[in-house]
Amino acid sequence: MFSPLIAVFRTPELRKKILFVLFILVLYRLGATLPSPGVDFGIVQNCLHNSGGKKGAEDLYSLINMFSGGALLQLSVFAIGIMPYITASIIVQLLTVVIPRFEDLRKEGQAGQAKMTQYTRYLTVGLAVLQATGIVALGSSGSLLQGKEGAAGCYPDQIIHDKSIWGLSLIVVVMVAGAMVVMWFGELITERGIGNGMSLLISAGIVARIPAEGKMILNDRGGLAFALVLVAGLVIVGGVVFIEMGQRRIPVQYAKRMVGRKMYGGSSTYLPLKVNQAGVIPVIFASSLLYLPMLVSNLTKGDNAKGWQQFIDQHLANPTSTVYIVVYFLLIIFFTYFYVAVTFNPQERADDMKKYGGFIPGIRPGQPTADYLGYVLSRITLPGSIYLGVIAILPNLFLNVGNSGGVQNLPFGGTALLIMVVVALDTVKQVNSQLMQRKYEGFLN
Repeated sequence: MFSPLIAVFRTPELRKKILFVLFILVLYRLGATLPSPGVDFGIVQNCLHNSGGKKGAEDLYSLINMFSGGALLQLSVFAIGIMPYITASIIVQLLTVVIPRFEDLRKEGQAGQAKMTQYTRYLTVGLAVLQATGIVALGSSGSLLQGKEGAAGCYPDQIIHDKSIWGLSLIVVVMVAGAMVVMWFGELITERGIGNGMSLLISAGIVARIPAEGKMILNDRGGLAFALVLVAGLVIVGGVVFIEMGQRRIPVQYAKRMVGRKMYGGSSTYLPLKVNQAGVIPVIFASSLLYLPMLVSNLTKGDNAKGWQQFIDQHLANPTSTVYIVVYFLLIIFFTYFYVAVTFNPQERADDMKKYGGFIPGIRPGQPTADYLGYVLSRITLPGSIYLGVIAILPNLFLNVGNSGGVQNLPFGGTALLIMVVVALDTVKQVNSQLMQRKYEGFLN
């Protein structure tokens, strides 16, 4: 059981990569706990500990706060974390279908990918400025944390001492700079470490919250509820692993062909189509879209709430509302189909197979192959999208059982477990592939 782990640390190169990843994760967590200049860290902690179950910006930013490991509501240097980069990456990826220039860059290989990365970074800066400005505005007005006024030193309107334009601008600049540093951390992990850097940073933020959330459930709900949450978490992990490993393997046969005096081809392989081809991107995108009307409502709300603001507060801002759950579920299904259609092009796969002499047995090369791949993909995307939707809304259905604070997406279920399991499976797969590569090198030498 521990032999692969021992083999990893016995390999100098892999050991250096893992230690480098751990070093970056430690720096990330330090930045997530370092308060921004002008923020009263003591008042923030008092308000978080004495929220009293009120619903407010804690629910509004619950997903972003989960991704940042709780740094958002503490107004730390890495408060907005990796979310601006994720949103920018999704937008740029989706624009490849709409803008021909982006499509041409994607086909240019490494040079085109470098240009796309540059555009993503520019968009990340803009989104980080908007998001940081909104968070600082809520913190300055006292709407970010809805603790009991005066209870145990909680004064939400005194979180930020200097409310002048220069003081607030300084906090925004620090948060935007922190988002750029987090983006750099993710790219460093991807280039010099093991696994996807952005995904590992998100997982690190989620894992960091597990002890505190577990203690809260144990203290507020008792040992029985805590045991039920753990059992439910294990069941969800098993289901996620089962679905994530599920594939539809389409057999592909390559014809023999002569190149010079050598014979190539004649081999049989398969094209793996995952049941969950889109990963966790649809959940993130659906959550971000749901938060937009809530953010607009909070920023424009005055003394008297209007009709549309009341509707948002009652339905779209309440994670246990039937309207919220249904809209969230339908958005996940829609974005699953949309993202799969953007990232997997059956026509391109069919053309590549035809170019190298490959064909699916019983299916003619060219357009019939593309039609067949599209048909199979649409059939397996439906259960994949339903699976994502069910996993994402589980915390909303059992919110009062597992979490007393009224904040959704707790680390023991739903989106959090989905992200952690998917990232862990991908990282283990990359480690095993590198170990296998070194075994082959030893055998050949």
